[in-house]
Amino acid sequence: MNVEVDARGAERLLGRHPWVFKNQVLRGPHRPGLFPVIHRGRFLALALWNPDAVLAVRAYAWSEGEPWAVFRQNLERALAAREPDRRARPQGARRLVHAEGDFLPGLVVDEYAGHLVVQTNVAALEDRRPALLEALLQGLSPRGVLFKNDSRGRRQEGLPTYVEQAHGRVPEELWIEEGGVWLLARPYAGQKTGAFLDQRENRVYAGELAAARRPRRALDVFGYQGGFALHLAPHAGEVTVVDSSAEALAAARRAAAKNGLENLKTLEANAFDFLKREARKGPAYDLIVLDPPSFARKKSDLERAYAAYKEINLRAMRMLAPGGLLLTASCSYQMREEHFYAMLRDAAGDARRALRVVAKRGQARDHPVLLNVPETAYLKFAVLEAVG
Repeated sequence: MNVEVDARGAERLLGRHPWVFKNQVLRGPHRPGLFPVIHRGRFLALALWNPDAVLAVRAYAWSEGEPWAVFRQNLERALAAREPDRRARPQGARRLVHAEGDFLPGLVVDEYAGHLVVQTNVAALEDRRPALLEALLQGLSPRGVLFKNDSRGRRQEGLPTYVEQAHGRVPEELWIEEGGVWLLARPYAGQKTGAFLDQRENRVYAGELAAARRPRRALDVFGYQGGFALHLAPHAGEVTVVDSSAEALAAARRAAAKNGLENLKTLEANAFDFLKREARKGPAYDLIVLDPPSFARKKSDLERAYAAYKEINLRAMRMLAPGGLLLTASCSYQMREEHFYAMLRDAAGDARRALRVVAKRGQARDHPVLLNVPETAYLKFAVLEAVG
């Protein structure tokens, strides 16, 4: 059985973009699965197919072969690429499979100190769960495997949501080592698969900046469990984590205690209200981290998101002491890089501050970006220095 696409769908696949929408499909099987995709009898790709989803085709290979065998080969390549980091940092955390970025659409696999948290977010993989588990056990020998299938994407695919332990034992909490700092991951209750692994290289970099600058006062706003703050604190006079979640802040305090840090404070507050209040006091901080949640989940959200990002960055810029650093991020794909830096320019102008670009960064390398698939490049991370 094949999935047949129209000329628009064929053009997308020939350009090596993996997504074809339902209105670009002429015909296909009545059930989800892994199938060849054709146009006018010509093979185009192997893809995951869901006849009931708006995003109906998700390609993962552009040469012919047995569909599941090719998918399994892609999985083996992704795992092999992460093996050096696994050997070097057995108590660390990393992304082993990054969906489209690894030519494995709909599949995310994260590892926390030898435990796997898996998300299968497309209908075509639902019946393949036992085979996926077998492949992961054979390739990795994990201590435990948890299927955390509670994402928004599953609901869009018409799938039930659930969290289920599939092998061994995955604890409610796991301590992971990151650049010499211990962080707490919560696979069942935490955000995403238990932590925000896309920022892990930026957190380590933030610690390096703090070691070089030795800030007297630092802030981690939208700090969640204090990931950035825990890297800053060994090199700062004091660090405050600001978040609206009391549970997340309690985790930050526990991590501070485990790391022997007595200069990390937490503040439960709405970040917008906090920044508005603090900005009135003038430039009082030497280093500020802004790592907000996504403000733009769809294109129609962009205008509102631009205004929200501008507001928090403008206020943070006003709070920076001369020579201070602003580490600011956006995880909204719709906020493209050009929008992000335009917003920062607008904020700097309205704040009447001159800022030098110290670094432009993105997501961790184990969250690979495909040039042909701009949707895989979602995280922007800028380091700005107040110079006037």
